[in-house]
Amino acid sequence: MRTTLFIAVILALASAPLAAQKPAAYPAKDQSAEQKAQDDAACAAWAKQDTGIDPAAVAATPAPATGPQGERLAGAARGAAAGAIVGEIANDDASDGAKVGAAAGVLAGGHRARRNQAARAQQAQQAQSASVGTYWNAWGACMAGKGYSVQ
Repeated sequence: MRTTLFIAVILALASAPLAAQKPAAYPAKDQSAEQKAQDDAACAAWAKQDTGIDPAAVAATPAPATGPQGERLAGAARGAAAGAIVGEIANDDASDGAKVGAAAGVLAGGHRARRNQAARAQQAQQAQSASVGTYWNAWGACMAGKGYSVQ
């Protein structure tokens, strides 16, 4: 399970930058290289103003720092409660059952914490990629309006 999750996160992170790359613009009306550079700059400024997205700033934004979210503590509490009940039923010793249950709950909570952290990282990467994709769509529309074939 952990290996599958790890592979899914790696694939998501590896494919996200591809979606956010600058599209190619071919000068369909024989625009010069100088004209293309001017149009590119004008469309970049317009796309930034229109969308409110600066792809350089988005790319420089660090991943959100997320610390412990309480999964281990919650797991320990649930495990201790369940262990106390089982310990009381099995051998009239709730404290031993609670200790074992708490230990198992911490492990389960740690697994849950890692899974949740990976999901949060993937969501942040997807949001970043979608944001930059919106910018490049606006840039492409502008360049198309100026007579370029955009792919």
